[in-house]
Amino acid sequence: MIKQKMPAICLSKGQVMSGLDFKTVKTADAAAKVAKQFGDNNATGILVFDDCSDDLGHDKAMAEPVTLCKAVDTPVIAGGRVLRLEDIKKTLYTGCQGTIINGSKDTCAELLQEGAKRFGKERLYVSIANVEDFKANQEVIEKKSAALILLADIADELSQITDMTVIECADEDYDILKPYCPYTWADFKANSDGLMPVISQDDLTDEVLILAYMNEEAFNKTIATGKMTYWSRSRQELWTKGETSGHLQYVRKLLLDCDGDTILARVKQIGPACHTGHKSCFFNEMYEKKGNEKNARKVLDDVYGIIADRKVNPKEGSYTNYLFDKGVDKILKKVGEECTEIVIAAKNPDASEIKYEISDFLYHVMVLMVEKGVTWEEIADELARR
Repeated sequence: MIKQKMPAICLSKGQVMSGLDFKTVKTADAAAKVAKQFGDNNATGILVFDDCSDDLGHDKAMAEPVTLCKAVDTPVIAGGRVLRLEDIKKTLYTGCQGTIINGSKDTCAELLQEGAKRFGKERLYVSIANVEDFKANQEVIEKKSAALILLADIADELSQITDMTVIECADEDYDILKPYCPYTWADFKANSDGLMPVISQDDLTDEVLILAYMNEEAFNKTIATGKMTYWSRSRQELWTKGETSGHLQYVRKLLLDCDGDTILARVKQIGPACHTGHKSCFFNEMYEKKGNEKNARKVLDDVYGIIADRKVNPKEGSYTNYLFDKGVDKILKKVGEECTEIVIAAKNPDASEIKYEISDFLYHVMVLMVEKGVTWEEIADELARR
């Protein structure tokens, strides 16, 4: 049996509650804030329950996961009054990675059968509060769901009868990275001062942010909190990056080099990383060989940025502004035409032709994205959820 822990949020009558017993009451507008805190602190997922007893209340509550999914880059798994196939669809359409089906309901087995066929078992989770609920539909649950969500301390009992992945509702304070890190300080080759150099890199943009050092205490604190913590050689003390400025670095991935003497940390950077206010400490350009940018994400972002600027600051003779001036119908017409051109080019044995048509298509799609206020980040988020 594989055990995971995920923090949980319960939505009840306009209140937001968290913690193991769902008794930590927070204000109604704090749900996104609480979820973001969980996500930034490296929760592998966030469980969201609503305790509405009627369909109208449940439909209203489903607006909350929409907000949460936009606020965090952590998978959200939501449930509550999920009794029909339509309820599964509504939950998944909010952007949630999965939906939670109540294992104590008579509809559980049938809903799992239908839901797995329509949406795939990897999107379905079953919540149970006792072993009897699991046994009642064990065969279907094991074949048609991704994992069990435990609403009581029954993992040991379940381990005797199933090897399914189980998710326990975690409290707000729990060991974040330690269960997933196979290394200890003893595995590293620290220098004579007992320090390891650490390179921090933005996980979204790949930009190198800072070079700093860790001692054993700093490493252990990083693993325990999910926030990058270093050893200051000048002050001879620990420092958690951004503790005073708010420009925190949340760990997304830690990599050890081939010699075991340098750590690469991929992080979610809040605000600038450098004390000068620059995004990166490496901003003094010494030399650059000019050439075409090859990073696909950066190229798309740059072209999108130019298109967005044209909409705000029109340029005479600009084809982009011509499309914006003609309106969405003209833009859609061009997108459709470029789709057709791709199909025609794909039938041509010369593979080079299709790359030109796809480039034209992507440009016109980006014009449409800017017109409708959709960003590449939103597209990436949606694709990642799939």
